Amino acid sequence: MPRSESRYVCGTCGASSLRWEGQCRSCTGWNTLVETPIERARPAARRSGTPPPQLALLSDSAADGGPERIPLGLDELDRVLGGGLVAGSVVLLGGEPGIGKSTLVLAICAALARRSRDGSVLYASGEESVGQLRLRARRLGLAEGPAAGRISILSETSVERVLAAAEASRPSLLVVDSIQTLTSDELEGPAGSVGQVRAAAALLQAHAKEQGLPLVLVGHVTKDGTLAGPKTLEHLVDVVLTLEGERFSGLRLLRASKNRFGSTEEVGVFEMVGSGLREVPDPAAAFLEPASLGSSGVAVAATLEGSRPLLVEVQALVAPQVHGSPRRTVAGLDAQRLALLIAVLGRRAGINLASHDVYASVVGGLSLAEPQVDLPLALALASSLRNSPLGPGTVCFGEVGLTGELRPAPGPERRLREAARLGFTRAIVAAGTDLQSAGIAESGLEVVGARTLREALAAALEPASAGDEIVSGTRPAVLGSPTP
Repeated sequence: MPRSESRYVCGTCGASSLRWEGQCRSCTGWNTLVETPIERARPAARRSGTPPPQLALLSDSAADGGPERIPLGLDELDRVLGGGLVAGSVVLLGGEPGIGKSTLVLAICAALARRSRDGSVLYASGEESVGQLRLRARRLGLAEGPAAGRISILSETSVERVLAAAEASRPSLLVVDSIQTLTSDELEGPAGSVGQVRAAAALLQAHAKEQGLPLVLVGHVTKDGTLAGPKTLEHLVDVVLTLEGERFSGLRLLRASKNRFGSTEEVGVFEMVGSGLREVPDPAAAFLEPASLGSSGVAVAATLEGSRPLLVEVQALVAPQVHGSPRRTVAGLDAQRLALLIAVLGRRAGINLASHDVYASVVGGLSLAEPQVDLPLALALASSLRNSPLGPGTVCFGEVGLTGELRPAPGPERRLREAARLGFTRAIVAAGTDLQSAGIAESGLEVVGARTLREALAAALEPASAGDEIVSGTRPAVLGSPTP
């Protein structure tokens, strides 16, 4: 079969060239030429003989309910997907090497094979042989049982051969691990190049949409954590999932940075064990370590990931500067936000950290981006500087402004109910927080409202000695208290 013609097209200006060049001659951009197959022009039909396309009304989509959604039975994954896989959708799963991407997709295959009595799953791998796939499935306990008989495996790097296998077997789910290993016979570039990745993904997506077949693609990431390949790959798919976590920690977080069929604010929590990824039964308490809660420099933050409240442990260490400029090191937090809080603490609360090294982290490998972690981080910094732990059973959340004021957080009732369920007895929040629907009296949780960061420090830390600037000023107000 003769190979179709291809050109090297500039991704910036669209100019084409017969061969690859380092610099585009039209826009002078470097490394912008991508090999692209040329589609032959089709003979134009006469305008009078061309039937008009059939139109559909937007209101008609409510009658059939839209595409079918397939729940997998993995609650954490279904939560992130918005209820399950959608027929004809394309899901891109990315993550660092060794984080558990192949383990997760094998669990997806087994879950769908168990729920679908008459369906089959096709797992195409360009990285592992058939024997290696069987060995991995045996280690995870997925090589036996009725579900294993409905999972077909294929070791192939040609996208055309993968599509031919999918046409022959008609599976209920197609998994490709990974998209960077596939090549198209239409192009001459190596596997993983921009042209090959884009062409392979386009062919797979067209097949998935035409057949109504859910498609899961595994993608590599670059050294800065972004998905490798062209940005077109992320625009092409329907859902982009990212598996995160520390290499030496068992917890894994699944997030959706793009989801056409659900929210992108949900998070799934898994734990890597010897038999694969296991769903965490109580994610809200997974990031808490009771042994360290009574130490100085530790504060518990009540965060909200989508509709799920999570209580996480924020740790800070303040040490005297030895030489050079003071260090500012963070893990799981925004470094710019830490610098802002250090300035607010020094200017508005009398906590001078300009001559100290500051280290801050979130336990468990979780990354926090919401501003409501400002108050827990500020309290942890002050607690470490004074070597004074926060009161027992204390949880906090709130945004800190540049003038030192505290701003209320969204969804306080869910945060406080979860804190009360886990045994916390005291919460420090912004004074303007609406607690009418939180059920404070029934939960037995004392809620202290503070208008400024100075008041929050006075409520959280033990009484300081005379002359300490931390506790000067007005006292915080008690918003809610347990019933007698």
